Amino acid sequence: MNALVALCHFCELHGPRTLFCTEAVHPPSPSPPQPGSAIPGEREREGDREGEGLTMRANSSATQRADMCEGCRSLPASHPGFVSVDGETGIRYLSHQHPRQPQLFSVVRQACVRSLSCEVCPGREGPIFFGDEQHGFVFSHTFFIKDSLARGFQRWYSIVVVAMDRIYLINSWPFLLRHLRLTIQSLQNTALKVFDSEQCVCPQRAVRMNSAFSPAVFPHQRSGNAARSLTSLTQHSNLWDSLHSSFSWLLKACGSRLTEKLLEGAPTEDTLVLIERQTEQEEEMSGWDGAEGGGSNPQSCQSESVQAKDFQFDDGTQEDLIGPKFKSLRHLRQVLGTADFRQLTWHVLMGNQVIWRGADPGLIQSAFNVLKALLPVGCVRAVQYSPHYEEAYRCNFLGLSPDVPIPAHVSSSEFSVLVDVLNAERGCVNPVSDDDILSLYQFHISSANTQPTDKGPTLLNKLEVALSNENLSVEVVSLCLLCLKEEWMNKVKVLFKFSKVDGRGKEDTQKVLALLGATGPGEEDNVRLLKFWMTGLSKLYKSHLMTAVRGGERTLSQ
Repeated sequence: MNALVALCHFCELHGPRTLFCTEAVHPPSPSPPQPGSAIPGEREREGDREGEGLTMRANSSATQRADMCEGCRSLPASHPGFVSVDGETGIRYLSHQHPRQPQLFSVVRQACVRSLSCEVCPGREGPIFFGDEQHGFVFSHTFFIKDSLARGFQRWYSIVVVAMDRIYLINSWPFLLRHLRLTIQSLQNTALKVFDSEQCVCPQRAVRMNSAFSPAVFPHQRSGNAARSLTSLTQHSNLWDSLHSSFSWLLKACGSRLTEKLLEGAPTEDTLVLIERQTEQEEEMSGWDGAEGGGSNPQSCQSESVQAKDFQFDDGTQEDLIGPKFKSLRHLRQVLGTADFRQLTWHVLMGNQVIWRGADPGLIQSAFNVLKALLPVGCVRAVQYSPHYEEAYRCNFLGLSPDVPIPAHVSSSEFSVLVDVLNAERGCVNPVSDDDILSLYQFHISSANTQPTDKGPTLLNKLEVALSNENLSVEVVSLCLLCLKEEWMNKVKVLFKFSKVDGRGKEDTQKVLALLGATGPGEEDNVRLLKFWMTGLSKLYKSHLMTAVRGGERTLSQ
């Protein structure tokens, strides 16, 4: 993430000061070496070390000239700072009291002053957003730290995240707020314990009320109490390296959380549904953090957040799965056979519950990853692998261990299909490799459905034509499926607007179906597909249609 995180403090003697900042330094782009030149990597490392030394010497001299008190200083002038390197991307996360570059120093200084003076939320504690194109945009969270020697028994701090990308920073608001609150609560709880212990030894309130007040000596009295550092307030010997780890993780996690994508035209329904699900998940996590209060464990909250994300969105790529796996729809069709593949995909497109039961979770997950490509994202509700049966209203893709019984009302229902993954009999087929699924497993598909599956829907007929054409590569078939899904999602939108929003009758709806090309052979399957896919429409699209209809009604009434 191209941003900078800084901890700021309002000193009673020197005003707003930057205590600690962490910035991400991206590796330089490689350039071809010139004849007779030194190795680029060594020169870059020497230059970096030399530049860092010059910067730290400059900061050291500037610190001495400024004559800062202990409350304004985090690391000693001789401290080299902290460095963490991301092995995957090569990004270095550098932490010191001030940024390495003079331009960043000015930007952070202005953000520090504004966050602790004029840009404050009601109550002086909490998050706020401000900034402009010239000086960058800032997400700031102000808070108090208890101090038995401070005026009002507390000191004022803020954590600021500075970035030039306004949209990116605003979209990261829930994520930043959730994790910065964990850091702030940890600092406040640690300082509160120190404050309570000091008050038990010597209650400062009584001392101040009994001491004589003299305007002449008041500044000298205050100057002795204003020099307590954050390390002294928390009694945390490894405070700064802990903050370095926290800020570095925040920059890395926030940067990998959102990625830019080039969208040609309006976003698809799948994109809108994914955005809505991610927003709902972040709101739920924020609610959990608020309900748990200050005693929550940051590490446990973080792990819960990751687990929730993995459950809803990240089912793992095919490359991450170990052992035999289905690689594509064509591969699944080759393993199951044309008839069984047709029956299975028909149930998927109709919205029936698809149950896979076997001892290999990786194989079942790969099958789900392949089959889910047939549906819009909003129609997918998957439980990858469960020790017990889950009802159809909770999931339409269900993976079960081999010893889980299927309830009688499910096995006799025409709205479900069961795929039993059985171990192949030894000696029947010689295993070639782990990818040779037929040498390891046998597949038995059963369903109580009596309707023919060879007529429709039209989408499945066109898809099978593409799959059976060996001249088309897997990538081309995937693009063909994407186009078919977009075509039928557009039909779903028209039907939803016509039948649900406008409230037209069956005769008019039948005319629209004929206009959409959903009538004729396989008409019943086409209609079932359209009705099922309506459940996958995004909330944004539905609310937009309802708002437009209500606005039109108000215009007509006026």
